[in-house]
Amino acid sequence: MDSGPPGGGTWTGVAVTLAGILVAALIVLAVEPLRNGFSDAVQGNTGSVREDLRALGDLEGALIVFALALIHTVVWFPAEILDAAAGYVFGFWPALILVHLSWIASALVAYYIGRHAARPLLYRVIGEKRFIRMEEAIERGGATILLTARLVPIVPFSLTGIVAGAAHVPLFRFIWTTAVAYLPITAYFIYLGSQVEDFSANDPILWIGGILFIVAIFGVRRAIPKSRDLS
Repeated sequence: MDSGPPGGGTWTGVAVTLAGILVAALIVLAVEPLRNGFSDAVQGNTGSVREDLRALGDLEGALIVFALALIHTVVWFPAEILDAAAGYVFGFWPALILVHLSWIASALVAYYIGRHAARPLLYRVIGEKRFIRMEEAIERGGATILLTARLVPIVPFSLTGIVAGAAHVPLFRFIWTTAVAYLPITAYFIYLGSQVEDFSANDPILWIGGILFIVAIFGVRRAIPKSRDLS
């Protein structure tokens, strides 16, 4: 019987997670285009990521985008870099479909890690009592708190999935809130990337998107419990 580590999860889940991270690291080292794309993304070099993808064929480039989104589960480079680079290389609509599906897959991996392996680590990082209160707040907030967390670009994408998995958020609720709420952010940065060569500060989409992000950042204060309520 797999009684699991202290704090929840299972030793099997921990082992599978660690094995997955090791395999992913070996693949990154072995596949040169993926290694280059990963290195440039971690350094925050959007232009280099664009060139990495542009040098590949459509299929190879799409696979690299998907792989980078999965790697983001454990290495938190700015997600917007991948969005913008894909928009530049593939164009708005193809990139939107590809990248959004890639982020949903990444979110599911993060959810699995959270549900089966991350709770003991979160207990150490956040504190058991605080995490339990956070878990209760997530349950009370329901879909609203998940939607709000996804709408704010400063919240690491995979962190939301890890916490949701560890808090045992229902899988269907997690999937649909991720798909719905992360779509505007993904579309916005893909659009910016697709317009690099014709960029204009007068583009209304640029200003509308920026205003909506500011509204979302202020709105999160009303949807997510204040820190003193979790202390």
